[in-house]
Amino acid sequence: MIEETKITRNYQVTIPAAIRRKLRLRVEDTLIVRLEGDRIILESKRRSITEIRIRLRKRIDWRYVEETIREVTEKE
Repeated sequence: MIEETKITRNYQVTIPAAIRRKLRLRVEDTLIVRLEGDRIILESKRRSITEIRIRLRKRIDWRYVEETIREVTEKE
């Protein structure tokens, strides 16, 4: 997906709506900014399991969730 945006006079950049939706970005989310050669890379910061618990506010078997996360992380 390629989108275009402009830099404002305060050096702010708007992330296009289509990209925000695809990445499920929300107000107050944190992004990681890296420089690779002449490219600026923005990455969504992964949330901790505690932050996910707070956002969901539901009764979920967290042992299962944490075990699944461990399995996926070990495969990477």
